[in-house]
Amino acid sequence: MRIYTKFGDKGNTTLLGGSVVPKNHPRVEAYGSMDELNAILGVIISFSTDPELTTSLSKIQKDLFVIGAELAGSKNRSLSPARIGEIESEIDSMEADLPPINHFIIPGGSKTASLLHLARTICRRSERQIIALSQKEVINPEIIIYVNRVGDFLFVQARHVNYRKKISETIWKGH
Repeated sequence: MRIYTKFGDKGNTTLLGGSVVPKNHPRVEAYGSMDELNAILGVIISFSTDPELTTSLSKIQKDLFVIGAELAGSKNRSLSPARIGEIESEIDSMEADLPPINHFIIPGGSKTASLLHLARTICRRSERQIIALSQKEVINPEIIIYVNRVGDFLFVQARHVNYRKKISETIWKGH
């Protein structure tokens, strides 16, 4: 089977379940952003030497495939609600090590932390696209909660990576 079908050459695609929509349909934008987030997580994993980080991100990648399938029209809701709690526990554990912040921080630091910040921004855009879709169509509300938590996780993980590497955060205090 060839990778190209030529079906999409006129700007349409088929959702799971068979409906045909334009490639810029909010549903396609939402699951496409999940794919983009998944790809940057793969980049981070490929550079990571931290097995704990790799394990956490690999689990998130699998969850993103589940979410992407649901956004593409799958009627199976297979995202476990327990995953939200697991991510919250990971965030709490990392935050326990970190100094509190009272200002915005400039994204950066180590290469891994910088990539995690990039992933966070992709995640937040994905979240906005999913919310926009939810205002037009019924979306599993756990998806919105989960993606929000992943954005939080990526932010805290970036801080945690820098902290463990003893790289200071750059605080932004305005002009």
